[in-house]
Amino acid sequence: MNNVIYEATIGLEIHVETKSNSKMFSSAPNVYGKKPNTSVLPIDLGMPGTLPTVNKKAVENAIKLSNALHMEIDHTLYFDRKNYFYSDLPKGYQITQNERPIGKNGYLLVKLDGKEVRVDIERLHMEEDTCKQLHYTDFTLLDYNRAGVPLCEIVTLPCIHDAKVARLYVEKIREICVYLDVSDGKMEEGSLRCDVNISIAPKGSEQFGTKVEIKNLNSTANVEKAIAYEIERQKSLIENGEKVRQETRRFDESKMETVLMRVKTDAVDYKYFSEPNILPISLSDKFIEDTISSSYELADVKFERYTQEFKVSEYDALTLLKNRSLALLFDETVETCSYYDLLIHFINGDVLTYVSGMNAIFNLSAKHLGELINLVGEKKISNAQARDIFKQIVKSDESPIDIVKKNDISQISDEATLLTLINRLLDENPTAIQDFKNGKGRAASFLVGQIMKETKGKANPALASKLLNEELKKR
Repeated sequence: MNNVIYEATIGLEIHVETKSNSKMFSSAPNVYGKKPNTSVLPIDLGMPGTLPTVNKKAVENAIKLSNALHMEIDHTLYFDRKNYFYSDLPKGYQITQNERPIGKNGYLLVKLDGKEVRVDIERLHMEEDTCKQLHYTDFTLLDYNRAGVPLCEIVTLPCIHDAKVARLYVEKIREICVYLDVSDGKMEEGSLRCDVNISIAPKGSEQFGTKVEIKNLNSTANVEKAIAYEIERQKSLIENGEKVRQETRRFDESKMETVLMRVKTDAVDYKYFSEPNILPISLSDKFIEDTISSSYELADVKFERYTQEFKVSEYDALTLLKNRSLALLFDETVETCSYYDLLIHFINGDVLTYVSGMNAIFNLSAKHLGELINLVGEKKISNAQARDIFKQIVKSDESPIDIVKKNDISQISDEATLLTLINRLLDENPTAIQDFKNGKGRAASFLVGQIMKETKGKANPALASKLLNEELKKR
């Protein structure tokens, strides 16, 4: 029996399509989902006589990402040509950064089982995306809308040894991209794509095993599943006396396994050389500093602020931070609302449910949301009434205060008023009192229902229930 303990060594390459109005080197619109080949200019097709112009916004996005990943930022931009012939590359070469990436020597910390794991990042470089291929049974169509879209490629060192760490790392990169607003991070649309390089070797070995590449993983869950499967596949080969081949594979979701795409032999020689049509561009200290200072707040910083300044629970903070738009709504609403727990619970509950049902964020005024939560916090309306009013304000954008006044909505929280009503109902329902004394819990529920009926839902339910139980014990 083979008692060798194997260790996986994993490196990740993440391609991030960054947000900008135009493409990396042309003024063609950078828009997802348009009719094929309608967002294209001659430069995207590699037509003779066309010259690239560097997209300033794409450079700013790369600087913001590099800073968030604790990287050294190069103050001079150099671009290179990566030469290869493939159907998705109209020019026969890709403009990229080879020797001088804009960012290098970074890292990211991820949490696994309560412990921080460091992932070292070798480089972040800018390049242009290739066109999209649509494969059919016996032919392939090319959509050049994606050709030239700005990309940042983030490459780790071969330092990851766990499939879960790899997934958490990709999730963290995606979160950073979304919170910086440099990318929408939608893996299902291809705006964030992940390739994995993985090998196994006996634990403690100074040499890596044979590297296998898994291409274009389209979800963080599939990153973990593909790596876990590939580790076991390679172990099985070695334990059966077979060799692991250097291959490029893909992950088949239906079979939950990696599938051979092509066998690799020698490393491809891309014959890199400096891009002759883009001279080196110096980036001033001020430009880099201004770009970094204009970066949006990251989720980790928000988490510390929410839990420390607003004293909300870690669970509530993490739930809110899963949706950047709702986190921004919370940030704006706390300017006029100090009932932080009520606010975050309402956003994580009713607002999130509404957003999920609409499959989109909606136009909800932070001012009106703050007014609504203040009404609840001041016990002027109940939670149930707040939910009804919320349904109105998301449709009409009307002030909750105006809705309350117009519809005479209020919550009865006056103890004397409630006690008068409770004692009258108890006098009218002696059977319910006896049932309560006999341990029948539904007797109290029946009486609370009667209170709500008498007050047309305006009684403060928590207070009414408390006072009712106190009076029942006196009878």
